[in-house]
Amino acid sequence: MATNPSAIPGGHLRIVPPLRDLGEGFVVRRALPHATRRSVGPFVFFDQMGPAQLVAGKGLDVRPHPHIGLATVTYLFEGEILHRDSLGTVQPIRPGEVNWMTAGCGIVHSERTPPELRAGGSRLFGLQTWIALPEADEEAAPGFSHHAGLPLIEENGVAVTLILGDLLGMSSPVPIFSPTFYADVAMLAGRRFAVPARHEERGVYVIEGEVRIAGGTLAAGEMLVLETASEVAIESDAAARLVIFGGAPVGRRHVWWNFVSSRRERIEQAAADWKAGRFPSVPGETEFIPLPEREFKPVDYP
Repeated sequence: MATNPSAIPGGHLRIVPPLRDLGEGFVVRRALPHATRRSVGPFVFFDQMGPAQLVAGKGLDVRPHPHIGLATVTYLFEGEILHRDSLGTVQPIRPGEVNWMTAGCGIVHSERTPPELRAGGSRLFGLQTWIALPEADEEAAPGFSHHAGLPLIEENGVAVTLILGDLLGMSSPVPIFSPTFYADVAMLAGRRFAVPARHEERGVYVIEGEVRIAGGTLAAGEMLVLETASEVAIESDAAARLVIFGGAPVGRRHVWWNFVSSRRERIEQAAADWKAGRFPSVPGETEFIPLPEREFKPVDYP
């Protein structure tokens, strides 16, 4: 993966994720992990899904697959995804809502376009992130929660929807395990928004339009990892939408495939368990994603 050679002043790190075409008109941008930055706060994975027009008769079909040691966070701007997991959860997610799934000691889930949306085709646009759990909670019982009606502040042409954590006097109802924040920020033309300095690590990812930060420009599909300990102003010459996120790092992590852990041997065990069929199944699902054949080389997150 390559970074944009045009630097943003002030020590901020720009990441320009590559565009990956998964077929059927569906594209993904993966900003984290990156060669120059493995994580931001507890966020160890950051994917943009779409925007895509799914053709009639087709849809998103992510077959059942396992996770350990992390929480997945799904947030949509357009479309709908039907989540199923090994706890028996069946939950559609729509724009402005959030799905939080705690993998802990092990969970299996699938993500698909609902049957009623397949016939005529549908739009899909959203983000999925992984949050590494603190070491004390890596083996927590798996869980799932869905939340609509997230906290919202609108002032001076800036609307902030809080997805996770605490920000600007708001508190999200989504359960978290460590200091974390994540917010959806919509800005009208000619507006300014300041990212508070209180969190140890912070990132900005532009969804639509472009913004100015520290004298540089950040375009849609680009991420900026901010320097610590200072408030950072974001300005919009035209309407723009972005997310801000981060929190406190949770410490060294190994990551391989869908597994995250502070212990390499735990990932090896999870891989062996999935290959041997020892994870729980998703009720109503018969398909699954097999264990990758590539060599097991976990990525360390310092």
